[in-house]
Amino acid sequence: MADSVRQDTPLYGRVLIRLTKPFPNFDFSFIKPIRRKAVASLSLPQGGRVLDVGCGPGGSFPFLVEAVGPQGKVVGIEISPLHSELAADRIAANGWTNVEVITKPAKDAALEGSFDGLLMFAAPDVYGSETELSNLIPHLTPGARVAAFGAKLAAGGFGRLLNPIIRALYKLSFSTTPPPSLEPWQTLSGHFEDLEITEYFFGLMFLITGKRRADN
Repeated sequence: MADSVRQDTPLYGRVLIRLTKPFPNFDFSFIKPIRRKAVASLSLPQGGRVLDVGCGPGGSFPFLVEAVGPQGKVVGIEISPLHSELAADRIAANGWTNVEVITKPAKDAALEGSFDGLLMFAAPDVYGSETELSNLIPHLTPGARVAAFGAKLAAGGFGRLLNPIIRALYKLSFSTTPPPSLEPWQTLSGHFEDLEITEYFFGLMFLITGKRRADN
């Protein structure tokens, strides 16, 4: 396997890809309700356009396609060529003609037109980076909504005992992935308003939603 592919796809991702390759519509059942809630929070219009950044194998595509309808557009951005291949398999298996995947880091993706929503599901390299966000936010319509889901450190309770596991798992991710923190949405808070945060799994994961700031 080429060094570039190894760099763009962490070890855990390569293992998961091998296991799920025969099943183009695979997704973890416990994640699906959160995906649905995240997409619903975007309040996407029928015929709208939405960015799914860090789309991975396209687990959120079914909900996004349903939200924008056949006249809408879903644009995924994914840094890993291997994950992009799985996303392409999912698109083909479902016959979607209004979904495309750009295989680039978010900061390098050449985007055209404007988008009504931005989803970042398990993409800490994006929602935690001013550089990555700077290429996305200018393409959002005024008042466009954002949803981001990811891991965090727990502030207390049983989740706090599991913080070392979260730290260890992050070391297996991309070299550019920021270390986990208690509030990994801080970068987003400078660009979006009316933020609502929901924690899951003993405070070790979160979903944040909001809308583009009028002055941003």
